[in-house]
Amino acid sequence: MSTATATSRARVSSAVDRPGSHQQAEVTRLLPTWLLVVVIAVIALFVLLPLSYIFLASINSDISVARGDFWPAVFTPDNYANIWSSVGLANGLTNSIIVAGSTAIVSAALSIGTAYVLVRYQFFGRLTIMRGLLALQSVPGTLLVLPVFVLFSSSATYLGIQVIGTRWGLFITYLTFALPFSTWVMVTYLRGLPRELEEAARIDGASSFGILTKIILPLSWPGIIVSGIFAFLLGWNDVLFASVMTNPESQTAAVALQIFATSTEGGAIPYYGQMMASALVCAAPVVFLYLFFQKYLVGGLTAGGVK
Repeated sequence: MSTATATSRARVSSAVDRPGSHQQAEVTRLLPTWLLVVVIAVIALFVLLPLSYIFLASINSDISVARGDFWPAVFTPDNYANIWSSVGLANGLTNSIIVAGSTAIVSAALSIGTAYVLVRYQFFGRLTIMRGLLALQSVPGTLLVLPVFVLFSSSATYLGIQVIGTRWGLFITYLTFALPFSTWVMVTYLRGLPRELEEAARIDGASSFGILTKIILPLSWPGIIVSGIFAFLLGWNDVLFASVMTNPESQTAAVALQIFATSTEGGAIPYYGQMMASALVCAAPVVFLYLFFQKYLVGGLTAGGVK
């Protein structure tokens, strides 16, 4: 009798819990379904409409774009073929990939070790270093262009080392700004990792380097990917430092686009189609990068992806 009573009570409680759980799921939703669909549609419209115009202009004639035609009268892919000679995009993309990619890899590799020391060890000056990392983020890049240029140009005079106009000189410049940000991203991420895993490894006799490479590193890939992508974007989108630190052989894609746009302003009709095609080609590597590392970005942007 008691068993039947317990069974009936369990059925009643489960029946009562089902509506409650459904109501709780509905309460956590901030917007109704129809309003959520409208908001997403509006946001998608704001994003896709400019992209659609850029794509259609890239396969349209310059006269039609200047006339304000949204839909091309004749679809032509000539703009995508001409940008490699008129804009010099091949050399710019190569330099951008080499410099920005090197900055991302080196910055991510150095930041994981630096952040591990700052998070797991106590030493004199630790808080000062962490506050300095934050302070460096508030310094505008425009204030540092002249000091960096003078410092690097002086190296050729006093040390005999040519830095201005080289890829590795631009790489050092970007690494100076990317490393503090990447380190702070990894500090935030490593704070969310459980210490119990490291303590268990130490009991088994693992060294600090072994813990870093065999435990911390595999768990930190989302944070490493995030810090590396932000470092990559810093070098990929920069025009300020690249315009004063490079020459025609080492200029990046962003500088090549700027020079092309400036040189065509005096003409009767600017090369709208080629400029739009160049913009899409330069944006494609970043889009593919986000799509390829999407699952890591979701975990890395939430500090402490391991619960």
